Amino acid sequence: MLDLRFVRDNLELVKKATESQHNEFDAEEFARLDEQRRAAIAKEESLQAERNAASKEIGKLMASGNKEEAEAKKDRVRAINDEIAQATAAREEVDGKLHYIMMRIPNIPSDTTPFGEDENDNPEVRRWGTPRTFDFDFKPHWDLGADLGIIDVERAAKLSESRFSVLAGKGARLERAIINFMVDSHVDHGFKEWWMPVLANEKTMTGTGQLPKFEEDMFHTREGLYLIPTAEVVLTNLHAEEVLDAKDLPLRYTAYTACFREEAGSAGRDTRGLIRQHQFDKVEMVKFAKPEESYDELESLTTEAEYILQQLGLPYRVINLCTGDLGFSAAKTYDLEVWLPSYNGYKEISSCSNCEDFQARRANIRYRDPENFKGTRFVHTLNGSGLAVGRTMAAIMENYQQADGSIKVPDVLVPYMGTDVIGPEEK
Repeated sequence: MLDLRFVRDNLELVKKATESQHNEFDAEEFARLDEQRRAAIAKEESLQAERNAASKEIGKLMASGNKEEAEAKKDRVRAINDEIAQATAAREEVDGKLHYIMMRIPNIPSDTTPFGEDENDNPEVRRWGTPRTFDFDFKPHWDLGADLGIIDVERAAKLSESRFSVLAGKGARLERAIINFMVDSHVDHGFKEWWMPVLANEKTMTGTGQLPKFEEDMFHTREGLYLIPTAEVVLTNLHAEEVLDAKDLPLRYTAYTACFREEAGSAGRDTRGLIRQHQFDKVEMVKFAKPEESYDELESLTTEAEYILQQLGLPYRVINLCTGDLGFSAAKTYDLEVWLPSYNGYKEISSCSNCEDFQARRANIRYRDPENFKGTRFVHTLNGSGLAVGRTMAAIMENYQQADGSIKVPDVLVPYMGTDVIGPEEK
């Protein structure tokens, strides 16, 4: 969430930034409501001052024996109380309307976020690795997995519905190996591992910006809990309503969780195989940083995700998301896209974002640095996938498949797998 005073003082900037992200912001309505709010606050404060003065005068009148005049003042205080209640109700109504608007304004893009309409305007930053050239007819991972008996979408549909998958035998082991390798790598590089709930309440989902804007994409329970779309939600909100110590920053956290996205309206896009599913595994990284250090932390966060891809030997590229493709909470985002032969192109496998103080303001996460300033300030929060496990598995299967239909296991995963090749599963 943006600071209300910032929005008030920068209406045109906020309007242009919001529109560049294909959102709407009615600057005139905001200004009208903001003026009503300030007028209501002024009226409340004026009435409270009048009541306080009258209350003091009542005491003096009673002490001097002017009971009749004191009773008249008491009547006025009672009337003032009624007026204050009305003014407060009016102010709270305006507060609610302003809050509704504020919660739906996206973050302001960083100066280093390029302007653009959509993914076609995302500039490429760098590439790593060379896509493989096959001397045989390669298979997409959904066919390869079915032929090997390690991915079963038909049984998954029987158990749940479409866009779920069942992993069998070495397929299940590969998923687990990828998760363990990723988490171990992040921990070795200074991240603290957490094991988190996958159900979160409304306040938690609101803190990182999933609610209210993206409610239609969330699975939720009748009790008001939501299945998380990413561990970013729970990791970031670990410190909601807390004040951190500057000497502890940056904090670097990681967690594996199952993730869930209903993704309403996305039918027909990437629905085959493991690319876009309702349930998927992901290893997430989250950082809490001082504002002056957060963009250096974004670079190192991106490097950390790249390290995983490099260790797996998977070709990828890094792109800088433009304004039209930027996420709701992010000020700047690097996407990592892995090479997938079945697409004959690169496909997103990680997003690394600096949200600046946008999420911290919503979740009220501050830090104290008495040597440099009085009071508290909002931290900057960052998050990045390290990586989306299903997409990593798909990339490994496709890039490491062999002419006989088997899959070579990347060297770094062999200790986790206990084998260097994945062949057909026994029935």
